[in-house]
Amino acid sequence: MQLRIFSVSLSAVLAILGAGVSASSLTGCSSAAVGSHTGTSGYEGQGFSGKALVGQQPLIGASVELYAAGTSGNGANGVGPLSNALITDSTGTFSVPAGYDCPSADSQIYLVARGGQPGSAASADNDSIALLTALGACNEAASASPVVINEVTTAAAVYALAQFLSAGGNLGASSTNTVGLKNAVATAQALANISTGSSPAMTFAANGSSPAPKIDTLANLLNSCASATAGGKACSGLFSATATPGEMPENTLDAALNLVRNPAQNVAALYALASSSSAFTPALAAQPSDWTLFINYKGGGMNYPTSVGVDGTGNIWVASYSNAASEFSPLGAPLFAQGITGSGLGYSFGLAVDTNNNAWITNWPSPWAAGNTLSVFNSSGASVAGSSGYSTGAYTYPNGVAIDTDGSAWVADWGDSELTHLSSSGQELSGSPYSSSQLIDPVVAAIDAGHNVWVSNEGGTTVTRVTRDGSQFTSYDCCNGPEGLAIDQSGNVWVPNFDGDSISEISSSGAVLSNGGYASASLVDPDDIAIDGAGTVWICNYRSPSLTELAGSTASVPGTVLSPAGGLGSDAGLLEAYSLAIDASGNLWVSNKGSNTLTQFIGLAAPVRTPQIGPSVAP
Repeated sequence: MQLRIFSVSLSAVLAILGAGVSASSLTGCSSAAVGSHTGTSGYEGQGFSGKALVGQQPLIGASVELYAAGTSGNGANGVGPLSNALITDSTGTFSVPAGYDCPSADSQIYLVARGGQPGSAASADNDSIALLTALGACNEAASASPVVINEVTTAAAVYALAQFLSAGGNLGASSTNTVGLKNAVATAQALANISTGSSPAMTFAANGSSPAPKIDTLANLLNSCASATAGGKACSGLFSATATPGEMPENTLDAALNLVRNPAQNVAALYALASSSSAFTPALAAQPSDWTLFINYKGGGMNYPTSVGVDGTGNIWVASYSNAASEFSPLGAPLFAQGITGSGLGYSFGLAVDTNNNAWITNWPSPWAAGNTLSVFNSSGASVAGSSGYSTGAYTYPNGVAIDTDGSAWVADWGDSELTHLSSSGQELSGSPYSSSQLIDPVVAAIDAGHNVWVSNEGGTTVTRVTRDGSQFTSYDCCNGPEGLAIDQSGNVWVPNFDGDSISEISSSGAVLSNGGYASASLVDPDDIAIDGAGTVWICNYRSPSLTELAGSTASVPGTVLSPAGGLGSDAGLLEAYSLAIDASGNLWVSNKGSNTLTQFIGLAAPVRTPQIGPSVAP
């Protein structure tokens, strides 16, 4: 796109990051199956101890409960393996006895501390306190040392698990998205060390920019309420500033969740409240543009990064304009320090991931490679397309690539204004490329639920729908220099207009619902677009350092701008944002061609099923 400018298990993650922690040291549950109160086989948990803190003070007399995450949907009620809540002693300490039943060995378990007296000088309980620590899978939960529950572990968990939490401290995911929840918990544990209650942890990727100042600032905000001897009036500012229509939070955990889900709300007031506490450092030295949490990653061979894709394990693939492909773990660690080179890679623009987690990458000619090829790599970095990539389509400057449910690939050939259909093994299915005068410099392809291929024509004002057999081309005059293209759960097509600083929408039946009518001050050369699992529309802007969020097609007013005038994440350092993708944990990933970085916005969007094959859907 934007061609005119150029014309994992936990132990595996720890090994990648070089954390030096053995899997055996983290074992928290035995592998012996026991009868569970849920009526299914469970796993017997080993005992461990912990400490609840408010700032640096013990949280005395707090009620601590252990939960296993629910499996009936996002925010589902968790299962309580303990028959009774634990009560912290005069030092804030509690002990979880051995023998509790986890529903399964890989159930994600977590602790919630409620109420209690913040420090020995407190004269009464503060019922506004609710703090959370994510422990990980039952058979990997930390037991080698005590765990901490405090404001930092709460802030980290709420950011990472925002899409899986609901009011009251309920954590859950659908049974079909265990990978997304597991990776989100691993992110929470990378953001905060649950043994010390500080940010970040040893598992935080060394190539990432630590977001500890923002986490500590949110922790200070929670501390301004939690450290009050009786809560109530001292917490009213926090609760009022994080209230949503019809809902006033009643505890620190719910307030934090509201803040993370509404990151542009009352930023100044909340920052002022956070500044009243200095319990955690380093905190932000100035008011943020909003409360989005982001990490910028370097390395991995990125060199003018272009398209981004996510595989079924949560690994992130990035193509680059200069002879390299990069793969990152769900925690942002590069899986290949210098990236992947060769096998036909050149000036790479398009990228798509298939159901086998192979990355398909289009290549233009370059000084380093023959180009006009399609490279395919498996998750180990080995070429699936031979030493030179697939070239059977006789492409000329191939750009966009999309994968259909049958494993076949469609390539938008920018140079010849054609489409090529390839089998999963790279054989040309179309006999010869499909061509039509309606294709005008096609740059991006996407496939709908009916196996039709939609193409954005950068050189004109249309997008074109092509039937699976290539016999029918139907174009819709909708746009102004269309670049990206995304299809939502209802089959509606959304298109960013690079030349029009706007977004267009076409219904599944072909009606133009918006001919560039969706606009925002933050839309400046919008270059790529993605739909999250709830149907919300996200756009990255090539000439604006922020994200734009729009209401989706099922909203009462589709296309309504949900982000502030300046967009979201304007302090994240986005520079020539080229592409974005959403993972199954709700993280939004953006490639920055201008700074050779990959930005992760943590927990910002509703999770999507990955790899994305066809329209965006919830996992």
